[in-house]
Amino acid sequence: MDYEGFLYRALNPLWALAPLSGEGAARFGGRFNPRGVSALYTSLKPETAMREANQVGAFQPITLVAYRAKIIGIFDTTAAPALDRVGFSFGMLADACRRDTMLAGGIPATQQLAMDLMTQGYAGILMPSFAPHAQADDRNLVLWVWGHEPPSLLERIDDQGRLSPSERT
Repeated sequence: MDYEGFLYRALNPLWALAPLSGEGAARFGGRFNPRGVSALYTSLKPETAMREANQVGAFQPITLVAYRAKIIGIFDTTAAPALDRVGFSFGMLADACRRDTMLAGGIPATQQLAMDLMTQGYAGILMPSFAPHAQADDRNLVLWVWGHEPPSLLERIDDQGRLSPSERT
C-alpha cells in the first residue's frame, strides 16, 4: 500500500530540534528496527502519538510534531492476508517479550520481519498501536526510508519556525 496524509510524532523534548532524525531509534532499537538501523516512529493521529510516547508512569513532557507524508511502499499489518503471506500473526506483532529478547542479545521476530521487509524494498510498516489505552483504530506508521522527495516524501509542518528558530522570517 501507499500512504498519503498527515503523520504525528510525540518527541522527547531533547530531540525537538531534530524531528526528522531516526537516531534515537537507531541508538536503542525498537519494535521494528534493530540497533544501528534508523527508523521514524509516527502515528496517524496526535492522540496515538501521545499514548505511544507515554506508555509508562505519569505523563511526561513531549514535543508534538506533525508531518505531511507521501510514502510509496508500506507493508500493511492491519490486513490479515498480508500477515499470512509473511508467516506472521497479530500476536507476534504485539510481542510483549521483545525487549527481553533484545536484552539477551537476540533478535525479536518483529525486528526480523522489519529487516526482511526492508530487504524487499518496503519504506515502512503500518501497524496497530499497542500502547496502553489504545483504541481499535489507533495506527502507527514506522518508516525506514524517508526524505524530502518522492517516493518517500516526509515534510515537517513548522510554518512559523518554532522547531528551528533560525528559519523564522
